[in-house]
Amino acid sequence: MRITQGTFSFLPDLTAAQVKAQIQYALDQNWAVSVEYTDDPHPRNTYWEMWGLPMFDLRDAAGVYGEVEACRTAHPGKYVRVNAFDSNRGWETVRLSFIVQRPEKEDGFRLDRTEGPGRTQRYALQHRSYAAG
Repeated sequence: MRITQGTFSFLPDLTAAQVKAQIQYALDQNWAVSVEYTDDPHPRNTYWEMWGLPMFDLRDAAGVYGEVEACRTAHPGKYVRVNAFDSNRGWETVRLSFIVQRPEKEDGFRLDRTEGPGRTQRYALQHRSYAAG
Protein backbone atom coordinates (compact mmCIF):
# COMPACT_ATOMS: atom_id res chain seq x y z
CA MET A 1 0.00 0.00 0.00
CA ARG A 2 1.35 3.41 -0.93
CA ILE A 3 1.06 6.05 1.78
CA THR A 4 -0.52 9.19 0.33
CA GLN A 5 0.44 12.26 2.33
CA GLY A 6 1.40 15.68 1.09
CA THR A 7 1.64 17.18 -2.35
CA PHE A 8 2.30 14.83 -5.30
CA SER A 9 1.50 11.74 -3.20
CA PHE A 10 -0.76 10.23 -5.86
CA LEU A 11 1.90 10.61 -8.55
CA PRO A 12 4.91 8.37 -9.17
CA ASP A 13 7.99 9.22 -7.12
CA LEU A 14 9.67 12.44 -8.19
CA THR A 15 13.01 12.33 -9.97
CA ALA A 16 16.02 14.19 -8.59
CA ALA A 17 15.48 16.98 -11.14
CA GLN A 18 11.82 17.30 -10.15
CA VAL A 19 12.67 17.43 -6.44
CA LYS A 20 15.26 20.15 -7.11
CA ALA A 21 12.72 22.11 -9.18
CA GLN A 22 10.16 22.00 -6.35
CA ILE A 23 12.78 23.07 -3.82
CA GLN A 24 13.84 25.95 -6.08
CA TYR A 25 10.19 26.99 -6.45
CA ALA A 26 9.84 27.11 -2.65
CA LEU A 27 13.04 29.13 -2.30
CA ASP A 28 11.89 31.54 -5.02
CA GLN A 29 8.77 32.18 -2.89
CA ASN A 30 11.05 33.00 0.09
CA TRP A 31 9.82 29.97 2.01
CA ALA A 32 12.08 28.26 4.56
CA VAL A 33 12.76 24.65 3.64
CA SER A 34 13.27 21.76 6.05
CA VAL A 35 13.88 18.03 5.76
CA GLU A 36 12.21 15.48 8.06
CA TYR A 37 12.18 11.69 8.42
CA THR A 38 10.14 9.02 10.22
CA ASP A 39 9.41 5.32 10.33
CA ASP A 40 5.79 5.97 11.38
CA PRO A 41 3.84 7.80 8.66
CA HIS A 42 0.52 7.48 10.52
CA PRO A 43 -1.79 10.31 9.36
CA ARG A 44 -1.94 11.74 12.89
CA ASN A 45 1.83 11.64 13.32
CA THR A 46 2.47 15.22 12.27
CA TYR A 47 5.74 15.50 14.19
CA TRP A 48 8.45 13.80 12.17
CA GLU A 49 12.11 13.95 13.21
CA MET A 50 13.88 17.01 11.85
CA TRP A 51 17.07 16.59 9.84
CA GLY A 52 19.08 19.58 10.98
CA LEU A 53 17.50 22.99 11.30
CA PRO A 54 15.13 24.66 8.84
CA MET A 55 17.10 26.36 6.09
CA PHE A 56 15.96 29.97 6.32
CA ASP A 57 18.91 31.54 4.54
CA LEU A 58 19.60 29.19 1.62
CA ARG A 59 18.65 30.42 -1.85
CA ASP A 60 20.09 27.58 -3.94
CA ALA A 61 18.24 24.30 -4.36
CA ALA A 62 21.53 22.39 -4.56
CA GLY A 63 22.29 23.15 -0.91
CA VAL A 64 18.89 21.91 0.25
CA TYR A 65 19.08 18.88 -2.03
CA GLY A 66 22.43 18.02 -0.47
CA GLU A 67 20.68 17.83 2.90
CA VAL A 68 17.94 15.66 1.38
CA GLU A 69 20.58 13.24 0.07
CA ALA A 70 22.40 13.21 3.42
CA CYS A 71 19.14 12.36 5.20
CA ARG A 72 18.37 9.61 2.67
CA THR A 73 21.83 8.11 3.19
CA ALA A 74 21.55 8.23 7.00
CA HIS A 75 18.00 6.78 7.03
CA PRO A 76 17.68 4.41 4.06
CA GLY A 77 14.61 2.50 5.28
CA LYS A 78 12.54 5.47 6.43
CA TYR A 79 10.23 8.07 4.95
CA VAL A 80 11.86 11.40 4.12
CA ARG A 81 9.92 14.53 3.26
CA VAL A 82 10.61 18.13 2.33
CA ASN A 83 8.56 20.95 3.88
CA ALA A 84 8.41 24.57 2.76
CA PHE A 85 7.27 27.04 5.43
CA ASP A 86 5.85 30.45 4.58
CA SER A 87 6.57 32.87 7.43
CA ASN A 88 4.75 35.83 5.84
CA ARG A 89 2.20 37.50 8.09
CA GLY A 90 -1.23 36.05 7.48
CA TRP A 91 0.08 32.67 6.32
CA GLU A 92 2.68 31.38 8.78
CA THR A 93 2.18 27.76 7.75
CA VAL A 94 3.61 24.93 5.67
CA ARG A 95 2.75 25.74 2.06
CA LEU A 96 4.38 22.73 0.40
CA SER A 97 5.19 19.27 1.73
CA PHE A 98 6.11 16.15 -0.22
CA ILE A 99 7.69 12.75 0.37
CA VAL A 100 11.03 12.20 -1.37
CA GLN A 101 11.85 8.71 -0.04
CA ARG A 102 9.84 5.68 1.00
CA PRO A 103 10.88 2.29 2.40
CA GLU A 104 10.83 -0.65 -0.01
CA LYS A 105 7.85 -2.18 1.81
CA GLU A 106 5.30 0.27 3.12
CA ASP A 107 3.03 -0.49 6.03
CA GLY A 108 -0.62 0.35 5.68
CA PHE A 109 -3.63 1.29 7.73
CA ARG A 110 -7.12 -0.14 7.98
CA LEU A 111 -10.19 1.79 9.08
CA ASP A 112 -12.43 -0.23 11.41
CA ARG A 113 -15.99 0.89 12.06
CA THR A 114 -17.93 -0.20 15.14
CA GLU A 115 -21.63 0.47 15.54
CA GLY A 116 -22.95 1.14 19.01
CA PRO A 117 -26.24 1.93 20.71
CA GLY A 118 -28.34 4.77 19.38
CA ARG A 119 -26.87 4.56 15.88
CA THR A 120 -23.46 5.77 17.09
CA GLN A 121 -20.47 4.85 15.01
CA ARG A 122 -16.88 4.75 16.14
CA TYR A 123 -13.89 4.61 13.84
CA ALA A 124 -10.39 3.39 14.60
CA LEU A 125 -7.27 3.32 12.46
CA GLN A 126 -5.35 0.06 12.73
CA HIS A 127 -1.70 -0.14 11.76
CA ARG A 128 -1.10 -3.04 9.39
CA SER A 129 2.31 -4.36 8.50
CA TYR A 130 2.37 -5.88 5.04
CA ALA A 131 5.90 -7.13 5.65
CA ALA A 132 4.50 -9.68 8.11
CA GLY A 133 2.29 -11.16 5.43
